Amino acid sequence: YIDRKISDFVVNLVQSISIVMLVMLLFLGLRTGFIIASLIPIVTVMTLMLMGFLDVGLNQVTLAALIMALGMMVDNAIVVAESVMVKMEQGMEAKQAAIEACDELFTPLLISTLTTSVAFLAFYLAESTMGDIVGPIFVVISLALLSSWLVALSVITMFCYLFLKVKGKDAKPGLVDRVIARMKLLYKDLILWALARRGIVVSGMFGMFALAILGFTFIAFVFFPDSDRNLITVDINLPQGTRIERTMDIVEQLEVYLTDSLQVAPGEGVGVLDWSAYIGEGPASYDLGYQADEANASYAHMLVNTSSFEANNAMVTALDRYCFDTFPDADILVSALAGGGGGVPIEIKVSGPSPDELARIGEAVKLRLSQIVGTKNVKDDWGPKSKKLVIAIDQARAQAAGVSSQDIAVSLETVLNGFRTGEYREGDKNIPILMRSGDSQQQTLASLETLNVYAQSTGKSVPLLQVASIVPDWQYGKIRRLDLNRTINVSSDLTPTGNASAIMEELTPWLDEQAASWPTGYSYNTGGDAENTAENMGAVFNYLPLSGVLILLLLVIQFNSFRKTAMVLLTIPMALIGVSLGLLVFREPFGFMPFLGLISLAGIVINNAIVLLDRIEIEQHQLKRSDQDAIIAACLQRFRPILLSTFTTVLGLLPLYLSGGEMWEGMSVSIMVGLLFGTLITLLLIPALFSLLYRIDYSAYTFDADLLDA
Repeated sequence: YIDRKISDFVVNLVQSISIVMLVMLLFLGLRTGFIIASLIPIVTVMTLMLMGFLDVGLNQVTLAALIMALGMMVDNAIVVAESVMVKMEQGMEAKQAAIEACDELFTPLLISTLTTSVAFLAFYLAESTMGDIVGPIFVVISLALLSSWLVALSVITMFCYLFLKVKGKDAKPGLVDRVIARMKLLYKDLILWALARRGIVVSGMFGMFALAILGFTFIAFVFFPDSDRNLITVDINLPQGTRIERTMDIVEQLEVYLTDSLQVAPGEGVGVLDWSAYIGEGPASYDLGYQADEANASYAHMLVNTSSFEANNAMVTALDRYCFDTFPDADILVSALAGGGGGVPIEIKVSGPSPDELARIGEAVKLRLSQIVGTKNVKDDWGPKSKKLVIAIDQARAQAAGVSSQDIAVSLETVLNGFRTGEYREGDKNIPILMRSGDSQQQTLASLETLNVYAQSTGKSVPLLQVASIVPDWQYGKIRRLDLNRTINVSSDLTPTGNASAIMEELTPWLDEQAASWPTGYSYNTGGDAENTAENMGAVFNYLPLSGVLILLLLVIQFNSFRKTAMVLLTIPMALIGVSLGLLVFREPFGFMPFLGLISLAGIVINNAIVLLDRIEIEQHQLKRSDQDAIIAACLQRFRPILLSTFTTVLGLLPLYLSGGEMWEGMSVSIMVGLLFGTLITLLLIPALFSLLYRIDYSAYTFDADLLDA
């Protein structure tokens, strides 16, 4: 499975590299396209080499990070090549154009690279399961972007000097050049309209942001999708005290059903391929989504390989129906392998002093939970009461007969389970040696009543009923504690259409209402996806302020202006507009991975905003243009690089969305659709905000056609 996954992601990486290089060649022509595209293999090899030095292995997360970084890494090369090209078109020699472009872009590209990298820092520092899973994304993207910055300002600049040729003014433009020129003209008209109505544009963007927030209320929440492995699990829990032979018998019946009704040969249909069963104790950890239950004679765990991931739900449904109809006394949970750390999706943990009261509350919660659509296998972790035989010792009679409580306990243990007399070592294993009577496996109440108790001190024996009485009693099989308090944990799995977040939204008001009538000392907490969300999201949120402060410091260093810094920071929440729309249109739930995509998107949008604002400063202070002309000239010059970086990032993520698996779909949609709107925000909102904050008036402005060639 791991080999296949890595192989698929390597294919996705190669596809993304090919797509990005093709976009470069298509939009920039063969010569310029090859110059910029040459950065991709250089930076990829450089990143892989640095990953090796830092002992960061290849897995689907680090390979996905490389795919995410592809579109970002070419940004630096595009901006450098575009700047050199513009200077050469203005009549500057190639060497001088390369030197000046490198000089003016050194700091802004470094700052934009660092801000994009810092956006992922919170995931790397997060102390949680998901932090461990996605933390390497920060390392890989940081290495890729810093390598890209270094290569863009050295190798790409040199290639521009050696190979870049500028067409003369009389040269006939190609098809792509004509398309770009036409788009530039349309953008010129759009930017002039936006600058003349900057108040409407800014307020309109904030209005769209409010609608995006509202749109999130219509998006389902799934913390982490199930694993896409062609594997389902079967957890079998029988009443406490059930002998392992009974557990084995149920597993054998399940195997007969699998063989007769569900098994298919590889490649010959939809069904079950093979399976393995672990009786009494679960296997060693085989996936983050697996959590072994305690070793117990009444417990078994089965791994069932299906013909494909798409067959999982059908096999779960079939096994669920068979187990429900065939084993009424067994608690059998059939489910697909959970993702992102696993665990049961819905848990309500009720704590209090009295076991009886907790059991009563637990039954009420189970009843209510089972009435909600989308739940299945509703149970608690105490299990039903089991019949036990309490041996009530008459101490006076025991002393008179010369037997102690320990003598009675040893005699019972020898007959019922076997008395441990020592152990046998075989290699690195210790095998216990048990002494027990020959008929100890089939004890009845009558045989216990005739049991003889042997006194270890004298060697004499007396009948058990002479020194004790046997009292039948119903007792709890297990009483669990959480933080030293008695706690019953009511849990539920989900049907294929169930949503944990929606179910908890329906259940929580009822729980709050019920809790108000519970006796003093009783309370509840939620676990499952709700706990995972709070823990993992909270771990990231704890470090987001640090990322925010670092980004703020980098922006202040770059611009030395609070107004420009505020402009860049205002673009971050605007990225939500595209994310909300994308998730709604593609019907993807919001969760941890789309949240990662949102943070990634914020870094890219900041990058574009920095490059645009830096160009406005160059137009104002170095080229001495008027404020009105400086904004428009900067927007027109940065139009193609920003547009190209958007296309390369969006198209480069397509293979990850189409074949990366369910885990990456929400994140890919968030970045792709969000970036399309983020580009619009950068190209319209930044100039409108700039003119608004710096009070630059366009009411009587006349456009200079020479700015199109600036």
